[in-house]
Amino acid sequence: MNRPAPRPSPWWTPDVHADRRPFLLARNRVQAALRAWLSARDFVEVDTATLQVSPGNEAHLHAFATAAVGHSGEETPLYLHTSPEFACKKLLAAGETRIACFAHVYRNRERGPLHHPEFTMLEWYRAGEPYTALMADCAAMLRLAAEAAGASVLTYRGAVCDPALEPERLTVADAFARFAGIDLLASVDADGATDRGRLAAALAQAGLRVAADDTWADLFSRVLVEKVEPALGFGRATILCEYPVAEAALARPAPHDRRVAERFELYACGVELANAFGELTDPAEQRRRFALEMAEKARIYGETYPLDEDFLAALAVMPEASGIALGFDRLAMLATGAGRIEQVLWAPVAETAP
Repeated sequence: MNRPAPRPSPWWTPDVHADRRPFLLARNRVQAALRAWLSARDFVEVDTATLQVSPGNEAHLHAFATAAVGHSGEETPLYLHTSPEFACKKLLAAGETRIACFAHVYRNRERGPLHHPEFTMLEWYRAGEPYTALMADCAAMLRLAAEAAGASVLTYRGAVCDPALEPERLTVADAFARFAGIDLLASVDADGATDRGRLAAALAQAGLRVAADDTWADLFSRVLVEKVEPALGFGRATILCEYPVAEAALARPAPHDRRVAERFELYACGVELANAFGELTDPAEQRRRFALEMAEKARIYGETYPLDEDFLAALAVMPEASGIALGFDRLAMLATGAGRIEQVLWAPVAETAP
């Protein structure tokens, strides 16, 4: 008779906690070091509300929904935020110039070694400064995190990244050419519009799977996930930059090439750590992009999220700025050598029964 495997002991049992405690104390040291670094550079730490009228409007982000109940029983839909981004940008519109936020954020349909339904995101913003300044911030924070954890390198499942080395800067187009032999920008016109047929032909020639119902975004993601991301951040960190405009809903177009946007992601040991933008401040263009994202969400998942009209109004006032979201728990994992995200979370969300 086959018996189900025994469930692991809860995180709060003394023996499990004793195993996790060194990782947790190192996490605290990393967080304190990053806070001190930001404060020394005149960043004001802010605290944003978790409940929002919109959790964000990216097609593949999934939120937790709730409702506010009034005195007479009427309900107003609300969501747990997937990022403090909208609130932080409202603070930039209000007049703040350098802000940082350690926020608990919530994403549904996500659980695994690198994913947790509730996690800590560090976001920081620089008004009036280019997004390349955030690249320098990332390099400094990688070094700081390793030092605070008492490590000389960042590690994950046998992979190693030396934070003392300057990160490699690699455009998405160059990465597609290097790792997949694909000319990505041949499928993007001068205004950023995409050509699904051209990219599908390039994938087929490279020996990658193409389904009849794949969109351009599906094909882009397949190359990124299967060919590009597994090759990034080994030996030294990688800054993957200049995403096609179609893959950067909250970023402004790059001044030297309007096919691509001021967006970069930071990788170490094959793990995505951060996502950064030269922020889009055109409310009409932002509304158009959100509408496209929600149309895609409706097509794939049969649901949409409302727009935050306050956020769109704030964009008209917000100064030019650059901003970044860093998965703090993942950084703590790499700095401590943890193999799963639960090892660096003080009180993980309970696993649901199978």
